[in-house]
Amino acid sequence: MSGILDGKRILITGVLMESSIAFHTAKVAQEQGAEVILTAFPRPTLTERIARKLPKPAKVIELDVTNTEHLDRLEGLVREELGGLDGVVHSIGFAPQDALGGNFLNTPFESVATAMHVSAFSLKSLTMACRPLMGSGSSVVGLTFDAQFAWPQYDWMGPAKAALEATSRYLARDLGPDNIRCNLISAGPIGSMAAKSIPGFSELASVWDHRSPLKWDMSDPEPAGRGVVALLSDWFPMTTGEIIHVDGGLHAIGA
Repeated sequence: MSGILDGKRILITGVLMESSIAFHTAKVAQEQGAEVILTAFPRPTLTERIARKLPKPAKVIELDVTNTEHLDRLEGLVREELGGLDGVVHSIGFAPQDALGGNFLNTPFESVATAMHVSAFSLKSLTMACRPLMGSGSSVVGLTFDAQFAWPQYDWMGPAKAALEATSRYLARDLGPDNIRCNLISAGPIGSMAAKSIPGFSELASVWDHRSPLKWDMSDPEPAGRGVVALLSDWFPMTTGEIIHVDGGLHAIGA
């Protein structure tokens, strides 16, 4: 039986740990027939080591999404390896420590600017760096953490994710005429490297223990990875500018 990504060529960012959503996206994508290429920063060797645990080999390219030289050379490196792309996965987020953990009112603009650049503007930067490689029917998928609400300890990553969500909608608008879709998965909390960098993350994640209709497992990133793969496939041909929740249903519960 063929997979839903048979023949697709997918670039995936953010594979830092085996526990990350990006790793499980890459794993499921390969299982569903895709050729996968990974990008990594700041330690490509770490990603290369994690990539060995994937079902098939995957080349790793160093990519700092705030570095113009890295973005400019990406097209050539990917074209040499895969010839083109049918999908791009944005799994990138970062905020300095003084922008997290209850310091919202005291965070300097420089730290906010870094969070916005890496976590939100990079969706546009990455997409445009890959744009010459993508044809009609291609799909861009990013990862967010529901920016409708103010979360404990999340601080300036909240506005950064809100900016990411708005950026996705504008990309959907401007890439739609070329039949390129842009959507987001809003995942529940996962015990990834990104999560561990948030002071007091356990307080935030504990909300799921009490309010999620479906039992949420913080140690299982595969449901979110499957959501990403579904949006990369041809099974959502008329869906763009959308945010799909893979959070156990918590987004629908008021209290």
